[in-house]
Amino acid sequence: MSGGRIQTRFAELARQNRAGFVTYVMAGDPDPDTALAILRGLPAAGADLIELGIPFSDPMADGPPIQRAALRALAKGASLEGVFEMARRFRETDQTTPIVLMGYLNPIVSLGYGPFAAQAAAAGVDGLIAVDCPPEEADPLADALDAAGVDLIRLATPTTDDARLAIVARRTRGFVYYVSVAGVTGAKAAVAADVAPAVARVRTASGLPVAVGFGIRTPAQAAEIARVADAAVVGSALVDAVADALAAGEDPVARALGVAADLSAAIRAARVPAQAHG
Repeated sequence: MSGGRIQTRFAELARQNRAGFVTYVMAGDPDPDTALAILRGLPAAGADLIELGIPFSDPMADGPPIQRAALRALAKGASLEGVFEMARRFRETDQTTPIVLMGYLNPIVSLGYGPFAAQAAAAGVDGLIAVDCPPEEADPLADALDAAGVDLIRLATPTTDDARLAIVARRTRGFVYYVSVAGVTGAKAAVAADVAPAVARVRTASGLPVAVGFGIRTPAQAAEIARVADAAVVGSALVDAVADALAAGEDPVARALGVAADLSAAIRAARVPAQAHG
């Protein structure tokens, strides 16, 4: 079952006593071939799990960098079928790195929950984050994903109280995505002191690993979060690297993978005990 890749990866991370590095990139940004090259290069740059954004015209939870990435991708003909094709081509060379699709319900509803789940599984996709799917209304989607062996990964936020957290956790699989700040992606910085108790609460309620995203842009911020969470998610910094490279006439693949490698190094070193000084 494809969803097993997520559980396997978090078990490996726990054995190594380190947080995971979850990278977010937009499918098809800035064009299909470049996007695939970035995707294929991410594991070697240190990505433990990859979130692949589904391009959508109105990504309301995302800040300007990811909005622009979606528009760049759509301008080059991005589609849901194109997202599945990216995942299929990634799986030709990588059978172990989990891929989680992240997007909004409109394209998924248009295709149909059953066909979406089946096609995602066939493409080698392990999970789905549907940003605008309320947990109270998610059972039909969760049923379809369960039948296909794809994990439904839910969001918890600073405003999620205990009663709602129990609803969020009920059918979540793989891990819980904790949104560390109130607002859109890339807008504010996550603070580890605020995140740590929330992560513990979500982990207790769900029994699952907790990945923290929204508000992590720099290696220092990523390292801070890696000390208190099971994984740190970075998206806006990577899509900004693509945009910056395009503006400078440079290679977006090299720029994005370089940013990823710097973030990965910080996350991997975050829990290493300091050397004693004699």
